[in-house]
Amino acid sequence: MASGSAMYTDFDFDEIFEQYRADPYSYVDVCARHTGRVHLAVKEGEAVEGPSGAWHHIPGTVLFHLVRERNRKPIHAPSSGTVSFVAADKDGAFVEAGEKLITIRHPLKKKEIIDRMLRRVLTPVTAPERAKYFFALDVQARIDKFGQRAVRIEPGDELFTMSLMKRDTPVYYEGEPGIIHTVYFQPGVSVEAGEPLIGVCPEETLPLIDKIINRVKAEWE
Repeated sequence: MASGSAMYTDFDFDEIFEQYRADPYSYVDVCARHTGRVHLAVKEGEAVEGPSGAWHHIPGTVLFHLVRERNRKPIHAPSSGTVSFVAADKDGAFVEAGEKLITIRHPLKKKEIIDRMLRRVLTPVTAPERAKYFFALDVQARIDKFGQRAVRIEPGDELFTMSLMKRDTPVYYEGEPGIIHTVYFQPGVSVEAGEPLIGVCPEETLPLIDKIINRVKAEWE
């Protein structure tokens, strides 16, 4: 089922904005996806590129190769930035799944700052399972006609179609009444369980959201 709860009710813009000014980066840890022998391909301080292309279909910089049973698999950078940590002692060694091997320091852009702040005031509706998602036909028709921020959803509304193993399952909304402010997924592209699909807010929150967006645009270089 899709559900969510309000994440922030007393938004202190100045405090949060100063936090980003002091450290305007995100830090992305890249871990071994499975057991195997590691062969590093980058060094600390090196610039790397994340996925590119309209659908992020072009892989990013190769960070390391993970070899298991003679199968050599390249692991690509999930984000652009600078390599701030490398587990150099693991080069050529056997590692367990989940071991941190590299950290990428990614400089946040204005759009990313806005998105991170909005996630504090929007209620996320998350994916119940790893699957492909589509808006329900009625919801999609209203979005096409009026725009997503004019679409109000109520508890019990059929919100998505979840496509998994050639089986389509309706997903119903269980949160508070509100409007669809932000869409995080691409129809037909797999989404991991627990990842946000949309961000919902009550209509009375829109002035706060506009304030956040306008101030970041005006004050963030």
